[in-house]
Amino acid sequence: MASAPEFQHTLSKAAGFSGMSLHTGEKVSLKLHPAPANHGIKFKRKDLPDEPTIDAKIDNLKMVERATTIGEGSIRVHTVEHVLAALSAMGVDNAIVEMDANEPPIGDGSAKAYVDVIKRAGVSAQEAPRKFFHVREPMHIETKTGAMLVLLPDSNGLRISCTQAGPNNRFTQFMSTDIEPELFEREIAPARTFVYYEEVESLMEKNLIKGGSLENAVVVRGDAVLSKEPLRFQDEFVRHKILDIVGDLALVGCRIRGHLIAVKPGHAANAELARAIAKEQSRRDTLAVPRVVPKGNGGLDSEEIMQILPHRYPFLMVDRIISFDESGTKCIGVKSVTINEPFFQGHFPGHPVMPGVMQVEAMAQVASLLLFKLAKTTSRIGYFMSADDVKFRKPVMPGDTMFIHAELTKARGERLAKAKCHCVVNDAIVSEGELMFTFLDR
Repeated sequence: MASAPEFQHTLSKAAGFSGMSLHTGEKVSLKLHPAPANHGIKFKRKDLPDEPTIDAKIDNLKMVERATTIGEGSIRVHTVEHVLAALSAMGVDNAIVEMDANEPPIGDGSAKAYVDVIKRAGVSAQEAPRKFFHVREPMHIETKTGAMLVLLPDSNGLRISCTQAGPNNRFTQFMSTDIEPELFEREIAPARTFVYYEEVESLMEKNLIKGGSLENAVVVRGDAVLSKEPLRFQDEFVRHKILDIVGDLALVGCRIRGHLIAVKPGHAANAELARAIAKEQSRRDTLAVPRVVPKGNGGLDSEEIMQILPHRYPFLMVDRIISFDESGTKCIGVKSVTINEPFFQGHFPGHPVMPGVMQVEAMAQVASLLLFKLAKTTSRIGYFMSADDVKFRKPVMPGDTMFIHAELTKARGERLAKAKCHCVVNDAIVSEGELMFTFLDR
């Protein structure tokens, strides 16, 4: 039985606070506003003409040195990771972050003030279901600075296991935690940003911490910790690293379900993983399986297919075309896989599995039918030239009905064409690839 969908949340009302900017040292204010479903998180610059907004998406990432900066055009918002971490971890999917400067107030260098604002405003459910990225296969990021992130499947939610180590492995710390509202509020949000003393001069020269002080950061000098107050946790540094990870990964724009193992993470590595997740999510969206046949022109039955393709039994791998989309660049074919297929006699006898090469051939035949439909001619023969990025994800068995999707992605004159294809069984992609063809006169 399928589990009930989880629904998006927004704020129940607006709430805000004021504080100092890390970049300029000037007093700034922030207000969080509710937003409709599927709005996402947007930052609004009230201090600029027309009050422009910036989507908190990885595509808008501009800089990751010591903090995360997003922007569109010439508009920038600096140090967004703490407010994004609070919104994400506290369950807010849609909100407008309104500011009168180019940066949220830094507060005490943690996310506690943002969590307090969210709790003061309250959170309410919306009718639209949440968007999730379910980790299916391990994802790995490694940088020249020694950061390593490995994202593993975990259906329970987001868990982060993080190891933080400073220069010469000073203050090496480890923590593993689920990212849930109550845990985040209690164990992660209060952890403050920190900096090593030897980095301060360089950061000051780059105008990255003009408003920095012992009131909003912990300074590490040698084996000593300089702070206005004692450390809030014995392992406060690794907790803040987890806070930054949550904020940076919020730029993906959907909830992540997986277990992240992070070693010496930083904003650059976090952003690289966010990009990889967003790219994979985009690929999945592109290959998304429609649960109903899309509207479009009529298809082709087996007789019409054989008038176009030269293939015959046992090498005709498509039974019919069920639709062409209205643009004419996509089509869907069907192949009913039966135990009587001749290849089952010799391919894994006793455990019949459709050969991957036959799935590629089925994709090639459907793509050829699409291309002939576009060319409006049957006077040529299409020859399969190459296959790139071919992947076989699940076995195809006797009794399966395979839906074969083809989309024209590139055409060079009347001789060369490229199509992106994938096969689907029971709402799951079983194989995919990008195929190239050439067309010659019969």
